Amino acid sequence: MKKDIHPSNYREVVFKDMSNDDVFITRSTVAAKETIEIDGVTYPLVKLEITNTSHPFFTGKQKLVDTAGRVDKFRNRYGDRKKK
Repeated sequence: MKKDIHPSNYREVVFKDMSNDDVFITRSTVAAKETIEIDGVTYPLVKLEITNTSHPFFTGKQKLVDTAGRVDKFRNRYGDRKKK
């Protein structure tokens, strides 16, 4: 790695998902007001509302909403345009 290319506040930070209490440690420059101790080491703490461990798209729990058959209504109304 090249020396002196990262900002001076580039350090390990803990991100915590508040919906399921999942935590992960990564390097960041984000400003944090709180700290947390993990395995005897104190890290800056950033609280998040949603991460990939709780987002419906990434967990596979996303609901497909059928909007009252709008696609079928469109096809019935306009038909297949390729026939002409």
